[in-house]
Amino acid sequence: MCIFSQPVMSVSSTQIFARATSQGTQLLAYQMSYESQDENAMILPLPIRRPVHEGSLRFVDLSDYDDFFDDLTQGFPFVAPEFSIGCAAFPDETAEAVLEVFEVGNYIASFVPTLGDFERLDERFTLSKEIWEQLPEYANYGFAVFQLAAGSLKPHPMAFEFEGPRDSLFFPTLHIHDGEIHELEEFDHEHYLQHAGFDSRVHGYRNWDVEDESTGLVRSKYPAKDFCDIDRTEGLVDGNLLVHRKVIRGSHPNQDTPMATYGDPTRRTFNFRPWLPLTPYLLVAAAVTWFFARRSRIKKLRERQVAGESPS
Repeated sequence: MCIFSQPVMSVSSTQIFARATSQGTQLLAYQMSYESQDENAMILPLPIRRPVHEGSLRFVDLSDYDDFFDDLTQGFPFVAPEFSIGCAAFPDETAEAVLEVFEVGNYIASFVPTLGDFERLDERFTLSKEIWEQLPEYANYGFAVFQLAAGSLKPHPMAFEFEGPRDSLFFPTLHIHDGEIHELEEFDHEHYLQHAGFDSRVHGYRNWDVEDESTGLVRSKYPAKDFCDIDRTEGLVDGNLLVHRKVIRGSHPNQDTPMATYGDPTRRTFNFRPWLPLTPYLLVAAAVTWFFARRSRIKKLRERQVAGESPS
């Protein structure tokens, strides 16, 4: 779900992917199914670091990877159990700059640095000032805007890289589908993320729907390169990292979803947690090794004693 400039008849199956980079940027991909009677635009508010500049956001073309999120889902296979034991626009020097239009796969996209820059867009692809005034938290945000065709469609993922917060990953999840802001909204979301700090904390994979107790997310069974076509992600996915997933469905507060991060975004530290289930077996193996080593030492000691008692 997201912000639409015009009313939509339905939106479903929203999937968002986020990854932090070592350069202090965030990569984000977004896909959903929607039905709109008229031409529309999806507006994604983004907490872009200030001062804003032309390079603050870079669009990524995923038109050759329609099934990107289908592949991500493959990283979370079902494991059958083997046994059981029981805002107003503010003046800004960038507002007068001409907004560049980008062709990103099947989309026409624009980067809107500030609220004031929406005046440079076709009025069909923005919101009224009355709506923005109800969202003061977006006063210092930038915006990615994707023009959408009329009809019942599931377009290829939209993707881009932006200079966002260094201590969190941002998921744009505020809903505006009918020109109004509701306190609660119905979510049909799957959020995916990559960050080495999460890899360094998780336990072993348990099942497709079992959240890890250290992160509150479901970790993938294997690194991304085992189930995702890394070459077709255009640098969006790190093949050596796990993917972590959160499913959000039902009625929830209508707001964006930041995810706090910790540690280096691309370099894992040693994680002993996946080995914890093997602890009993390791202890048994250590005990058996100690037993046979001790028996061998006793045998050698007795042999030396016998040899010492023999007549010379």
